[in-house]
Amino acid sequence: MRMTAAVLGMMLMCLVTTATARESKAAGERQGTTTVASATVRDAQRHDTLRYTVWYPAPAGSRENALTIGPSGAPLFDVGRSALNAPVAGDRLPTLLLSHGNGGSARMMGWLGTALARNGYLVIAVDHPGNNGADEMTLTGSMLSWLRADDLRAALAAVQADPILGPHVDPARLGVAGFSAGGYTALLAAGARPDLQRLLAFCTAHPDDGVCQPQQEAATHTMTARAAAAASPALAPWIAQADDARAIPGVRAVFLLAPAIVQAFAPEQLSSLRQPVSIVLGEADRVAPPQSNGEAAQALIPGVVLMRLPNVGHYDFLATCTSTGRQQLPDLCTTSVPKAETHAQAVVAAVRFFAETLR
Repeated sequence: MRMTAAVLGMMLMCLVTTATARESKAAGERQGTTTVASATVRDAQRHDTLRYTVWYPAPAGSRENALTIGPSGAPLFDVGRSALNAPVAGDRLPTLLLSHGNGGSARMMGWLGTALARNGYLVIAVDHPGNNGADEMTLTGSMLSWLRADDLRAALAAVQADPILGPHVDPARLGVAGFSAGGYTALLAAGARPDLQRLLAFCTAHPDDGVCQPQQEAATHTMTARAAAAASPALAPWIAQADDARAIPGVRAVFLLAPAIVQAFAPEQLSSLRQPVSIVLGEADRVAPPQSNGEAAQALIPGVVLMRLPNVGHYDFLATCTSTGRQQLPDLCTTSVPKAETHAQAVVAAVRFFAETLR
């Protein structure tokens, strides 16, 4: 066992070194906004605005600045580095849509987005209205989760129309990646149709499953509260769309990190997917238990590549915590495995997967 662990460790270090060697460019960053009609029902201020962040390869030597989350004098998360508004290096670039988890944000996933940008990808991440950590969380933002795929579609259209970024988008090499609820979003974008009643039935039968429990990001968003909101006449037009197809045309590859809400998909919806799918999950995940989520998806989706990370929990896929973050947010920052190690393995898996599927 010691020999096996040592060999695996050496292989991982070689893969990380190889991926780093390919990172010949800096990570550029641009931000923008567009409008999404459904944002008005999810956003606490009833705004129709959707924020997005784009990371991309920038010329070597571009001046990068620290990316953090939290107060400027005492940040809680260290996301990485990027060069704001730097020129784009390269012509048409393979393009990835990136969806964060419940209560996360585009920036929270910047550790992955900037790493992919350095490896030659144009990455479009969004702040899902009413369901991100930068704004007030709302019950509708949490409940109307199927509308997240519309956010990715709108952000892609906005970037394609951007005079600076648009010429670098390659719609013929389009992939999607997502963490937690973002993994569910990625499956929607790939063409799997959700079934709200199936998810409700699952949670009725398994109320202790992590996906059915309120998350610490929004402890009041219980299944009971969601069911009551779903019965509201004001939400009827949106609830009526719950099981609609939300595929984004052209998605060729799907990368999932600790995917959640997998029970919202009927087996035939997952088994009919034809895109390559890669899943990375933590074996110690209690929020999106592998058995009812990532492993359930693997059992149904043809040809899935699954990587299990021992002793890794759900929040290990969030950005790296600062010392202040570890003090103030122990539930999100305490890990058995250093986040840097977990991130490195996920980055290697993503780079390798998209290199193979988006040639």
